[in-house]
Amino acid sequence: MAPKNTKKEPKYKRIVLKISGEILRNKDTGDAIDPSRIQQLCTDLKEIHEMGIEVALVLGGGNIFRGLSGSNKNGVDRTTGDFMGMLATIINGLAFLDSFCRIGVDVRLQSAIPMNDVAEPFILRRAIRHLEKRRIVIFVGGTGNPYFSTDTAAALRASEINAQVILKATKVDGIYDKDPHKFPNAKKFEEISFLDALKSRLNVMDSTAFSLCLDNNLPILVFNIFEPKAIQKAVMGQKIGTLVN
Repeated sequence: MAPKNTKKEPKYKRIVLKISGEILRNKDTGDAIDPSRIQQLCTDLKEIHEMGIEVALVLGGGNIFRGLSGSNKNGVDRTTGDFMGMLATIINGLAFLDSFCRIGVDVRLQSAIPMNDVAEPFILRRAIRHLEKRRIVIFVGGTGNPYFSTDTAAALRASEINAQVILKATKVDGIYDKDPHKFPNAKKFEEISFLDALKSRLNVMDSTAFSLCLDNNLPILVFNIFEPKAIQKAVMGQKIGTLVN
């Protein structure tokens, strides 16, 4: 009698991982991009990609320039500031592209802002085809429009490619009813509904991104990217972070 296959299957087959620019910054040196951190993230993503999971990334650019706060702080027009932020995501995308290539991962960079010498234009059917052909796809340039955050870009791209979940990588281990850094008695949610998160005014994503996820029944898993094997635990459905569904 043949032994039973006890290998656990991943919970998700197609994911969008949203990585904020702040995670990529090296606070010790002040450098906007920490190459060792990007290399580690790419190595972790290679592992889950080799498990058969289709992986798409959406990158923020706050480590280089943050649109809304950056424009207010530096005195530039909001629209100009947003485009500066979108260009920052392309710089981060090129760093990830290079890192993936160095570890032998087949990867494509797609930009919402035309920049043909460095990235493909975002074309939905082409993006889906890349995923089906076992390539990691990096989405940069936000939505290509000012006044929309990279959280909204993540919600939009995930909806378009029919991803099963958005993995929102943060520096905290989930969603709390109040700031855990300020309040020791803050309560962590293991799971919460979209409506409860809205009623409690929890800062999961900006309102536009959150509405897109709610309308398209797209769950969001908020977790600490610095926890060992965090991405692997997330895709396997292990207990990590907070699930909004």
